[in-house]
Amino acid sequence: MADTARARKLAKRISQIVASALEHEVKDPRLARVTITDTKVTGDLHDATVYYTVLGERLDVEPDYSGAAAALEKAKGVLRTMVGQQTGVRFTPTLTFMTDTVPDTARKMDELLAQAQAADAEVARLAAGATPAGEADPYKAPREESEED
Repeated sequence: MADTARARKLAKRISQIVASALEHEVKDPRLARVTITDTKVTGDLHDATVYYTVLGERLDVEPDYSGAAAALEKAKGVLRTMVGQQTGVRFTPTLTFMTDTVPDTARKMDELLAQAQAADAEVARLAAGATPAGEADPYKAPREESEED
């Protein structure tokens, strides 16, 4: 079994090779907006999971994830051959492509934080004009000792 440092280095190299191949070698128009975000390699260096995301052309149009997945599946053999030629490892890892959900999750978190900030601003606006329900100082003041005591 290989050490984790070697697996990380191989994963980084596979990311570079696949990204470069998608940009320069594979001529599928469905892969024009695909970005490789991360790669994980198993400890025995036999399987590699390549995470990708598809960038949309406009914010109001959903990216074509299914087309990109089909194109990556079609190009998997060519990409694995290129990985094997350029890494020089004894056994070329099998490639599995997974959609990276981190950008979508980050976008949702940003939306939730914006909603929370708006709610906090509304509470602060309401609190600015509010008056206390009872006395201004609801705590009991210490009893003053009189001269007779």
